[in-house]
Amino acid sequence: MSGSGEAGPLTVALVCPYSLSRPGGVQGQVIGLARSLTSRGHRAVVFAPIDDLSDAPSECELVVTGHSVALPANGSLAPVTVSPLAVRRGLLSLRRLGPDVVHIHEPFAPGLTYGLFVTAAPPPMIATFHRSGSSPLYAALGPLTRRVARRLATRCAVSEAAATTAREALGGNYDVLFNGVDVGRYDVEPWPTSGPTVLFLGRHEDRKGLAVLLEAWTRLLSALPDSAGSPVLWVAGDGPETGALRARFPASRSLQWLGVLDEAEKDRRLVAADVLAAPSLGGESFGMVLLEGMAAGAVVVASDIDGYRDAAGGCAVLVPPADPVALADALAAVLTGAVAADRQRWLLRGVERANAWSMASLAEHYEGIYTSAIGAERR
Repeated sequence: MSGSGEAGPLTVALVCPYSLSRPGGVQGQVIGLARSLTSRGHRAVVFAPIDDLSDAPSECELVVTGHSVALPANGSLAPVTVSPLAVRRGLLSLRRLGPDVVHIHEPFAPGLTYGLFVTAAPPPMIATFHRSGSSPLYAALGPLTRRVARRLATRCAVSEAAATTAREALGGNYDVLFNGVDVGRYDVEPWPTSGPTVLFLGRHEDRKGLAVLLEAWTRLLSALPDSAGSPVLWVAGDGPETGALRARFPASRSLQWLGVLDEAEKDRRLVAADVLAAPSLGGESFGMVLLEGMAAGAVVVASDIDGYRDAAGGCAVLVPPADPVALADALAAVLTGAVAADRQRWLLRGVERANAWSMASLAEHYEGIYTSAIGAERR
């Protein structure tokens, strides 16, 4: 153990159940937190599956805990490892590291966490719950999860919605924090654009609402005046609906299908976009993508759902979910209407909102939680 239990350098093991070869909110939080903790003088080591070592994040110490398989979860596919051998190797690496604290993200997702829950005398374990909405896994494991959860020193949640989901399944008390935004990453050269640009970032599956956005975009193009220029919708990502949606809405001058973007291109396109569209239908515990859009200087148009409403904080244009007419009207207002006329005010409000939820601030919160957990164990 390298830490003192006081406010000094700590060794923190950050456990991510999801493959770093796939973009995702939890993966981004773990990597960003590791970098912020390192910048604060701690040693932060990420334990996570990865399917291609070329996907390993830069400026981040990593222990690979296996390859992933896709399991259905929360209306999506979770890239997790289910190999007992990989779990065993991860536990051996963690013991060699000897961390002061283990910070587990989404603790009941399959992977290394299951080994931690049954190992003898682990370091203090902090858990952060990201999921909101119903959880078949919690229901299937039943009372076992409640007993195992008692081994956690502290339970955190990224939002009140996530805390409610965990509390209903596991009981206990939760520190409601937030997802952090690495605001410095958006100091980059914008991607070239040819006109007003709207960006969609997300997996192409029903709950992300891409079909609603594409219907809204068709309506918008037919209604925009010639003076609006030549707006373009960038669609990033992929998923189970990609083929069908591309057949219904083929690529054109005004609709560009980008595929999965690496982090550098994603950041540049986000900085270049006039609007970030987040039309999810539900199941979002925290609107991380909204804060990313604000930090990058885009006006955010998003569904009025619990997770997004909390993240937006009145700094985004919210519309009813699954309503292409309302979404088209909101996009038009940002590109050519009242919101466009007051664009600078919206952008300033958004940047202020994102700065208040910075990754640096989140790391400081967790630093205090780690220190308290270590001190409590030693008493």
